[in-house]
Amino acid sequence: MGPAARKRPGLPETSELIQLVSFAIGKEQFGVDILMVQEIIRMAPITSVPNSPDFIEGVINLRGHIIPVIDLRKRLKLNPLAEENRDHTRILIVNVQDRVTGFIVDAVSEVLKIPKRSIEPPPDIVLAGQKSQYISGVCKLDERLLILLDFSKILQTEEIKKLIEVQDD
Repeated sequence: MGPAARKRPGLPETSELIQLVSFAIGKEQFGVDILMVQEIIRMAPITSVPNSPDFIEGVINLRGHIIPVIDLRKRLKLNPLAEENRDHTRILIVNVQDRVTGFIVDAVSEVLKIPKRSIEPPPDIVLAGQKSQYISGVCKLDERLLILLDFSKILQTEEIKKLIEVQDD
């Protein structure tokens, strides 16, 4: 156990470290609290759902449960991934407001334990765009930045209603 992982006297361990699943979309590294992630699966056959929002790829059957799948790249308005680079594509199965939802990411990197104090709030200019409200913080790792996403804010209320319709159809 490294020095960062040791518990300091008088402070609860939960206030010290946070565990994140880090993943890539393009050249950017993102992170999500591991407690939100139920599992990580390889790409599965996705069934399209007519008249769904463009970032909803469709639904998958995961052990008898129909789960909507969102292309996180499209949701974050990033350029599409070339077909030949999809070998490491994964689906993060995340519990968002008591709804299990899949999010397609380019690759899952690792599970990280980082000190909570190393997480900084996103710069004000980032938050000025209302679409960026789902960025909960930024953390410096070595020479790169990790953008922390709040999956409970990635979908707005209207989009959650559409997601529920897709899941219930």
